[in-house]
Amino acid sequence: MPESLTIEKTSPSPGEHTSVAVVGMGYVGLPTALGLHAGGVHVVGIDRDAGRLRAIETQTVDLIESDHRQLENSLGHQGFELTTDADRMADADVVIVCVPTPVDRHLLPDLGPLQGACDEVVRYARPGQTLILTSTSFVGTTTRMLVEPLIDRGFTIGTDIYVASSPERIDPGNVTHTQRDTPRVIGGVTPECAARATRVIELLASVTHQVGSPEVAEMTKLYENTFRAVNIALANEFADICAGFSLDPIEVIEAARTKPYGFMAFHPGPGVGGHCIPCDPHYLLWQLRATRTTAPLVNQAMNAIAERPKGVVDRMQGVLSDAGKGFGGSNILIVGVSYKPGVLDVRSSSALEIIDQLALRGAKVEYYDPLVTRMTLPSGAGMDSTMEPAAQDWDLVLIHTVQPGHDYSWIADCPLVLDATYRFDPTTVGGPV
Repeated sequence: MPESLTIEKTSPSPGEHTSVAVVGMGYVGLPTALGLHAGGVHVVGIDRDAGRLRAIETQTVDLIESDHRQLENSLGHQGFELTTDADRMADADVVIVCVPTPVDRHLLPDLGPLQGACDEVVRYARPGQTLILTSTSFVGTTTRMLVEPLIDRGFTIGTDIYVASSPERIDPGNVTHTQRDTPRVIGGVTPECAARATRVIELLASVTHQVGSPEVAEMTKLYENTFRAVNIALANEFADICAGFSLDPIEVIEAARTKPYGFMAFHPGPGVGGHCIPCDPHYLLWQLRATRTTAPLVNQAMNAIAERPKGVVDRMQGVLSDAGKGFGGSNILIVGVSYKPGVLDVRSSSALEIIDQLALRGAKVEYYDPLVTRMTLPSGAGMDSTMEPAAQDWDLVLIHTVQPGHDYSWIADCPLVLDATYRFDPTTVGGPV
C-alpha cells in the first residue's frame, strides 16, 4: 500500500478529466457539482428527484452565498447540466457518488439509496472512467458496492477502470470552513486509482491527503464524526452536571478552552441533527455487531444523543411545574427548528422529536423559524411557522436554534424561557455568534 501523503495544490487543473457526473444533487452533491464546474469541467448533475432539480433550477435551494453566486453563473451554461437520466453516467470521464446514507427509526443504516446509486454506476461503467465514492458508509463499502461488482463485469481495477473513496467534508451553512479550504482524504484501490481520483478532488479542495486504501478513507470519516458525537455527548453531560452546581457550563467551557493544548471546545445543546453526527457512528456500530466487537464508549454516547431531546422535554416540564403549570393546555413556542443555525435543513433535527413529545403530553405547540417557514413532522403532518411570535402569549418559550441576522429581542418579554443552546442573549439582534 502507498504510504500516507499530503498534497497541497493551489491551482488545480482538470487534466484528462473533461466531464464529471455527480450522482445525487443534495446538500453534498450540489456544492460538489458547483465546485467542479468552477474548476473548468463539464458537469452533469444526476438526481432521481425531479423536484430537487427544479428547486436547483429556480435557485430555491439552501447554499452559502458563494455557492449561490456560482449556481447563478452555472445555470444555463452548456457545461452544467441537470438530469434524471442515470444513463448519462456512461458519457462521463468521472462519476462521483454523493447520495445520502441515513439511518432508519431503529437507528440502523438505510443503505437503499447508496446501493441503488452504486448499482447504476456499475451498470453504466465503461473503460477509462474514474469512480469516486464520497458518501459516508461502513468500512468496505467501496469494495462491496463498486469494486466487486465491477470485477464481476470483467473490469480490472487500476488498469481499465479506477475506483477510490474520498468521503465528503461539506458542512452546510459554514462559511468559515468552505469546501475549497477543507482538506480531503483519498483512498484508491491502487496507486493509479488514487492518483486519478486526487486530480479530480484537487478541483474541489486545495489540500488532499492520500491514504493506503478505500477502507482507511472510510474509517477516517467514521472516526471524525464519532469523535464529534462522543464529545458532544460529554458536553451535554457536563451541562447537566453544571446545573447541579448552579454553574454556567459555557463559562466553564470558555475557561477550559484557554488551555492551548489537549482541549477542544464542544458545546451542549438540545440534540444533534443533520446528515452526519446522528447517523455516521451507527454505521460503525452496525458493522461491529457482525464481528461481535464492542464499542461501549461510542454506544453510550449515541444512546445519550438519542435521549437528549427527551431530556429537554423533561427540563421544560420542570420549568412549567416550578411556575405552577403543566403541559396540558399550555401554549409553547419552539424558537428555531433547523438542526443548526444558518440552514433550512431539518433532517434529524431534535426539534421534531421535541415537538412530537410535547404534543403527546398535551401541550399546544407552535414554532418560529425565519428560515424554515414550513416543515413536515415525522408523523407526516405539515406545520407552518408562526409569523408574529411577539404578538402572542406563551406559557413557555424554548430556544432551540437561533438563526443569524434576525431579531429575537422580543423574547426578553416572555415570562418563561428555557435556553437549550446555553448561549442565547436576547439583547443581541441575531442571537449568539
